[in-house]
Amino acid sequence: MIARRGVLGGLFGLATTAGATVGPAKAADVPWPDTAAGFRAGDTGGHARLRELLHRLTTADGAPGALLEVRDRRGSTVLTSGVADVASHAPVHPDSRFRIGSMTKPFVATVVLRLVGERRVVLDAPVERYLPGVVRGHGNDGRVITVRQLLQHTSGVPDVLDHLSPAEILKDPLAHRDARDLVDIALAHPPTFEPGTGWRYSNTGYLLAGMIIEKVTGRSYGEEIRRRVIVPLGLHETYVPGDDPAIPGPHPRGYARPGEGAPLLDVTAINPSVGGAGGGMISSGSDLNRFLDALVHGELLRPAQLLEMMRTRPTGSPDGRAYGLGLESRPLPCGDRYWGHTGDFPGFETAGGATLDGRQATVMVNLDPGGSDAQSADMRAAVRAALCVGRCPQARR
Repeated sequence: MIARRGVLGGLFGLATTAGATVGPAKAADVPWPDTAAGFRAGDTGGHARLRELLHRLTTADGAPGALLEVRDRRGSTVLTSGVADVASHAPVHPDSRFRIGSMTKPFVATVVLRLVGERRVVLDAPVERYLPGVVRGHGNDGRVITVRQLLQHTSGVPDVLDHLSPAEILKDPLAHRDARDLVDIALAHPPTFEPGTGWRYSNTGYLLAGMIIEKVTGRSYGEEIRRRVIVPLGLHETYVPGDDPAIPGPHPRGYARPGEGAPLLDVTAINPSVGGAGGGMISSGSDLNRFLDALVHGELLRPAQLLEMMRTRPTGSPDGRAYGLGLESRPLPCGDRYWGHTGDFPGFETAGGATLDGRQATVMVNLDPGGSDAQSADMRAAVRAALCVGRCPQARR
């Protein structure tokens, strides 16, 4: 799920219905403990760079707290900065769980591709084959949109979040939102382009992918993710929570900033069904790193399906981002590329990636929407820097 950063109007009026308001966190108030277990000898330059980026996230960029977990074949390191709770000033727990937003999409795409490998779904078959009559109206037509196009954001199906603002969501944060209802909100609007002729991010496509999983298997997308990914990999801190507004285990509070200089709004308790298969999951830095490593190294998909997932197309992003099937790639300053995703969900922003030589990094901040563009840029910079530790001199953002 990608929350629209610029669509914050109306949140000022939601303070009494969406959660508690708390005073804005000031840089001078934010403790910056060094909770790193320590990078290996010779990596002190990379360690300092990562500390600098996390500190910037929780001072200049305005996030209350941040966490970065880095993993390679020799172990993991966790760095944190700032606070998990701006009222109590509790530090960010190194084993925190958090809402991962659109980092849900690689999990969903993995399940669809597993079904492709079992010949229960055909990538280039029309959506109509699996969801007859669902994608219709205002120029949207499931008879000419393929499953592949849903997963690669080339379907032209309008994004539900272009028509459902954070303010609307937070008016009733505990409400259940049915996937079909969210799809219908989007399909009340014309497509953004003819299927296959462009690229534009659409959470609606993944809500439809989740519905396809349910239609083909007779089980929810969440049950299939648990059966096919979470249990086999032993991801004990990863959940598909359904309607449960709670985050199990240690976790930071999640905040939104209604406007520049406004008090933070606690949005920790929210019904994740509004994200659904587009962004409703909960995980941790260690579990996401394990998942991404397993995914890119073929533990979850057969070679043919992994090849399809990693067959990318340009997105037009100036940083060279290319998008496959639920998995994106970005260039690294130390050479080659990394594979991963980013995610936003009310209260949290996440980014993570993995390299083919066995490195992974995941970063989280507990502020969204209302984070700055600098926040997102510094999070991506932290992932790049972490994946390049020990490989080359640290490149600046």
